[in-house]
Amino acid sequence: MALAIAALALSFAPPKTIGPPWLLAVLALLSIIWVAAQPRATMRDDALPAFAIVLSAFGLLVVARISPELAHRQQYWLLISLLLAVGLGPALTNFRRLAAIKYLWVLLSLVLFALLLKFGQEVNGARLWIRIGAIQYEPVELIKLFIVFFLAAYLAETADVIAHARPWSIRANLKYLGPLILGWGLSMAILVLQRDIGMAALLLATFAVLLYAGTRRIDLLAGSFVLFVGVAFWAMHHYSYVGTRIAVWRNPFADPLGAGYQASQGYYSLAAGGLFGTGYRLGHPGFIPAAATDYVYAAISEEFGLIGALIVLGLFLLLVLRILAIAESQPDLYTKLLAIGLAATMAFQVFIIVGGVIGLFPLTGITLPFISYGGSSLVANFLLVGLAWSMSSRRV
Repeated sequence: MALAIAALALSFAPPKTIGPPWLLAVLALLSIIWVAAQPRATMRDDALPAFAIVLSAFGLLVVARISPELAHRQQYWLLISLLLAVGLGPALTNFRRLAAIKYLWVLLSLVLFALLLKFGQEVNGARLWIRIGAIQYEPVELIKLFIVFFLAAYLAETADVIAHARPWSIRANLKYLGPLILGWGLSMAILVLQRDIGMAALLLATFAVLLYAGTRRIDLLAGSFVLFVGVAFWAMHHYSYVGTRIAVWRNPFADPLGAGYQASQGYYSLAAGGLFGTGYRLGHPGFIPAAATDYVYAAISEEFGLIGALIVLGLFLLLVLRILAIAESQPDLYTKLLAIGLAATMAFQVFIIVGGVIGLFPLTGITLPFISYGGSSLVANFLLVGLAWSMSSRRV
């Protein structure tokens, strides 16, 4: 059914925007292999890969409407994502082994950050991309998964002790929270130096959720919030582009042809869509400079209306709830925390980018999973769903 929905959606794409028929056939075949290759005598929540296929096909439809060139690239990134999901399937089945190398994930995150400092390219004030030949990749998309792997493994070992430590006992808290905050804090500090406040907010939110899920300590949750507010306030006064984004958020129409142009065009798209939308290919999302990436939700709202935009959010909500259901059904704390971390990563990423587009808070450069153009985001989110799908396995 997911493949049928995907095929129906892509049939509406403008001519010559979707690649050759053989490529679509290969993508469909890989989707079937991905699900059919699960171990025998097991049952999994096959709705998870179905959601990934439907959302990525709809994203390809939207990107094709905006830029045929980007749509062609997105198809090959989708091919790579499915190849990795199929190829890494057996390894993801042994997901509990990830806990044994928890500090390796912190090390890999720091290595990727070091590569960004050395070879990264700066775009719109943030150094987030590494270019190798014609390929441009965003390492922070993998780092968000690495941090979840580390946090889930460490908290599975120490959550009970942290939960019973008294808030005013500095020695007890530093003893067990120290390695956790050090491993996460180093990544957060370097991320702030890369000037990507959006991904910093995503990591902090995931950290807070996992910490609360493992310990039920409100003081740590409140401390995480205060920390982020302080970091954001500091960044606003030290990075000009952060201050500009906040100023645009407060009043995008103060400079409608300059800094506020993108935000104001996004609001026009939201307004033009109304309840039912202008209709596919009947709107003007191309007026938004980053319609295929940061503002893809505005493009969806314009041509599919509020109803279409809410349906997309509903699909994400169902995906997150299915992953949380996996956490609820697991007997061990590590798997529970890992599933909660994956669900939180997906949920907060959608919340941060959609909230920025509709004006709840300043826009950050986070992609809308599966839908925005971006190969690194597509690969990371397929791996996220593939891992959650493996965790849902049960014997029959």
